[in-house]
Amino acid sequence: MPSLTRSLLLSLSRNPRAARFAYRHGDRLGVKQFIAGDTLDECVAAVRRLNEKGFHANTTLLGEAVQSPQEAEEVKKAYTDILHRLSEEGLRCNVALKLSHLGLGLGEDVAFGHMEELLQLAEELSRREGAVPPPAGHFIRMDMEESFHVDATLSIYRRLRAKGRDNVGIVLQAYLHRSLQDLEDLLPLRPNFRIVKGAYMEPPSVAYHDKKIIDQKYLELVQRALSAGCYVAVATHDDRLIEKVKAWTEREGISRDRFEFQMLYGIRPALQEEVLSQGYKVLVATPFGKDWYPYLMRRLAERPANVALVWRSWIGGG
Repeated sequence: MPSLTRSLLLSLSRNPRAARFAYRHGDRLGVKQFIAGDTLDECVAAVRRLNEKGFHANTTLLGEAVQSPQEAEEVKKAYTDILHRLSEEGLRCNVALKLSHLGLGLGEDVAFGHMEELLQLAEELSRREGAVPPPAGHFIRMDMEESFHVDATLSIYRRLRAKGRDNVGIVLQAYLHRSLQDLEDLLPLRPNFRIVKGAYMEPPSVAYHDKKIIDQKYLELVQRALSAGCYVAVATHDDRLIEKVKAWTEREGISRDRFEFQMLYGIRPALQEEVLSQGYKVLVATPFGKDWYPYLMRRLAERPANVALVWRSWIGGG
């Protein structure tokens, strides 16, 4: 049943009619529980509250797959504003973004050029403030999207690192067959990795669908990256995986400054508080913006139990 629910939710994430309905009734659906608002001002306020509690954060302008060079330029400008604002506010918050939002669908060079400009700005802001090491806001992570974007995303990452851009991170998805090999190929660069399970509809030819196998591959990726000396963001709300990572790092003598746990805004806040209270770094992904529907559906698909929260919001809002 969970697999069927996940498939249905992922299918709905690409359904225009369902999207129109959701945008029309967003408040009643309780969307604000899962995103930090429509505007950067709202996001900054949410991040500040998280920082005051001891959390780190990242933020993302929701959206993906722009259709024109003008749209890609507008997104780049929006992220320029975000970087400046995070720097001005002094928040413990970095940026995460989708390359398709920066124009990857228009060509690899388009997304590469916009990404390089943003990383250059982040570096300049760091030097301007004289921060050593740079604050979190000067780090940008490139999210991983559907499997057909993986080669281009990894190519852009390698090109950026070859040009000396070290303030950039990458993501690997445990459900993809290729991810362990991708990790091995990237290890000479000592990347800052985020490891996720994977949140898109992928065919069995490229992705595992069995939860036990995905969990196993997830742990293999985390352990291999940490063993190789990389910094790892362990992005999961799965209690069992979190406990296994804690136990393994303790046994292996891997210090807590080598990794962090990442969780999503509005999802299992009690677990976030618990892990933070144990002395681990916890980063809360805090997206904002009006183009929230695909994001929301993938989050529900990752954890179908959250459908009940949305349903209660709908009933209560009536």
